[in-house]
Amino acid sequence: MQTLVGDMPHTQRPVAQTPSATPAVREVAPDIYQVRLPLPFALNHVNCYLLRDEEGWTMVDTGLDQPNVRAAWHEACTLLELEPQQIQRIVLTHMHPDHFGLSGYFQHLTNAPVYLSARERELAQTVWMEDGWRPELVAEYWRMGGIPNDVRGVISDQTERLRYMTMPHPHEIATLEAGEIVHMGGRDFLAIHAPGHSDGQLIFYSAADQLMLCGDQVLKSITPNIGLWPSTEADPLGRYLESLNELMALPVLLALPGHGSVMTTEWQARLCALEEHHRVRLEETRRAVEGGATALEVSRRLFNYGKLSEHEVRFAVAEAMAHLDYLARRGVITFSDNGARHYSA
Repeated sequence: MQTLVGDMPHTQRPVAQTPSATPAVREVAPDIYQVRLPLPFALNHVNCYLLRDEEGWTMVDTGLDQPNVRAAWHEACTLLELEPQQIQRIVLTHMHPDHFGLSGYFQHLTNAPVYLSARERELAQTVWMEDGWRPELVAEYWRMGGIPNDVRGVISDQTERLRYMTMPHPHEIATLEAGEIVHMGGRDFLAIHAPGHSDGQLIFYSAADQLMLCGDQVLKSITPNIGLWPSTEADPLGRYLESLNELMALPVLLALPGHGSVMTTEWQARLCALEEHHRVRLEETRRAVEGGATALEVSRRLFNYGKLSEHEVRFAVAEAMAHLDYLARRGVITFSDNGARHYSA
């Protein structure tokens, strides 16, 4: 593909302001538009992006498949005078439903290819298209975490609800891999493997602009969920912390995240803050197992379940399990298996 490098200074100007502010569309860099879409959760929005170049438009992430989100996308396209058929490709950072959900709808509408990493495509196929994780993996997950039937029901019901928000599914998903160059928005972006939040997440870096499309790997004011799920690869928190260390070496003047505000000058500082958050959380987890505890008991000691929605309970359990797994792998804590895993310091 022809190489066009954008060297204009970054801008952040609104395209239009509607009374409901849904969608909020603004140009965050030359030919890159952020589209802020609603989510029905405590985290009430997701940031998706439209990138324009001489070949057409690239959509990066899509939001959940819900009627109000479809309507918001069509309003955004109207504001940008963009016909859906001008969308040439749909690039997904990872398979979580708020990023993957409308990819099938837009593929059917535009006939554009959908791209994920091979690992994320595998996960999307398993969790969304084939109706869930393998039963034996789920059974082991329940057992390992000491998760009782009532919490199992919450996790299963929430996962099924989310699956319906990813329909219709793409009829075909192509793959991108780390190290590939993706031309979009008049720039050459390097695809970077950024695991931990999701095994095969890809983020995209334009060295010429020092610009990062950082998905859910680095967020400005909240910490991405690092969870252990039935199909998660080994040591998700360890892989996440390694990824942060690798990203520290990159000069980034503008980071465009999947949630929250853009980051302009604080890239390295934010990476350090995320590392510090997990250092503190690991110490809290170690203290939580003193005297012995299951993963579910630890999650209840770390998080105030009275303030969590059913959607958030599943993340609390998965995050506690990821931190316990990290400590156990490094010999800081031990566990015994007796029906469920019981951890101790």
